[in-house]
Amino acid sequence: QVQLVESGGGSVQAGGSLRLSCAVFGITFSDYCVGWFRQVPGKEREGIAAIYPAGDGTYYDDSVKGRFAISQDNAKNTLYLQMNSLKPEDTAVYYCAASAGAYYSDYDVNPEGLESHLFDHWGRGTQVTVSS
Repeated sequence: QVQLVESGGGSVQAGGSLRLSCAVFGITFSDYCVGWFRQVPGKEREGIAAIYPAGDGTYYDDSVKGRFAISQDNAKNTLYLQMNSLKPEDTAVYYCAASAGAYYSDYDVNPEGLESHLFDHWGRGTQVTVSS
C-alpha cells in the first residue's frame, strides 16, 4: 500500500526557514517523480518542486526558485523540502505527491507547471504559516 506522510510544518516569521519531510512507503524513487505542492483556500493546488525518477534532475516553480531546495534520501525513502527566506505568501498547506510515468525531465512540464491530476499518490498535507 502506498502512503506518503508529511511532517515539519509550522509557524515562522518572514525570512525564516523550515524543512518539510515526506516519508514514502510502497514506492521507490527510481520509478516515480516525487514532488511538493501547496494550496491556499480558494485556489488550485500549485506544484512548486519535484525530483524526476531516479533523482535525474529537479524542477522548481519560479515562485520558489533560489529559496527552496528539494532533495531525497534513498536509504530512508524520504523526500525533503528545505524552505529558506520564507515570505507571508508562502503560507499554505504543503503536500507531497508521487507520479508514475508523467514526468522524466523539464521537457515534460508544460509552461503552466506541474499538473496535480498527473500525480497518483498524495499525502494529507502539513500547514506552513509565515507571519510578517
